[in-house]
Amino acid sequence: MDKITAKDIINRKQKEHRKITALTAYDFPFARLVDQAGMDIVLVGDSVGMVCLGYESTVSVVMADMIHHAKAARRAVKRALVVVDMPFGSYEDAGSAVMNAKRLVQEGGAEAVKPEGGNVIASQVKALIGEGINVMSHLGMTPQSVSKLGGYKVQGRTKKEADRIFDEALRLERLGVFSIVLECVPYSLAKRITEALKIPTLGIGAGPYTDGQVLVLHDLLGFESSVHPRFVRRYARLDDAISSALERYRNDVLAGKFPTLKESFK
Repeated sequence: MDKITAKDIINRKQKEHRKITALTAYDFPFARLVDQAGMDIVLVGDSVGMVCLGYESTVSVVMADMIHHAKAARRAVKRALVVVDMPFGSYEDAGSAVMNAKRLVQEGGAEAVKPEGGNVIASQVKALIGEGINVMSHLGMTPQSVSKLGGYKVQGRTKKEADRIFDEALRLERLGVFSIVLECVPYSLAKRITEALKIPTLGIGAGPYTDGQVLVLHDLLGFESSVHPRFVRRYARLDDAISSALERYRNDVLAGKFPTLKESFK
């Protein structure tokens, strides 16, 4: 099938009227599986810091981490649109935003980038789009700002907060972003934003009324985590399956049952 572009993602909403599917992936084998499963978007998220690198938050992730994992994922993806998160501190101003986004594109193979925030990074978003870089925005609960938000909490519950997020979504659309992730906002607010925008919204903890959904792959597959969001549906229990396989391997080695002569060379 043809390679998916940012324009195709917009057309999912404007012309095809169908939901958009997105998942994170941080390496070659998982990105290959996600792509082969028919997802529209592979997101190389800065959640790699917590999922794969053992960091306590996404704030510790740096450009070198994102480029390394983006390159691995991009090699595997044949069809999906590859979106790469801009890590904390990489878009402090318009100049640094453009420079680092170009690195993600040129070195990491990104086909779009995703910074977090609305009004506070409007000039950065404008500069990125001015350079011809596809931008996916991210509003609501923004993990890079978790300390300012007082933890991983639902955003937009008060009228003032909801109106601000709504207005930011409209502004980002005017600036030219091709989609917006809405994370941990009330479903009524997500519905209001989705109905007001011509570009698609992707929800994560934002209810069923967005134009598509995105999840962290390892959460979906049932890997153990210190965080257990209510919006994650686990479709597998790979943590248990892998632990069982490792235990069986260890027991077979200790008992002299592996390898057998059939698994050896003459």
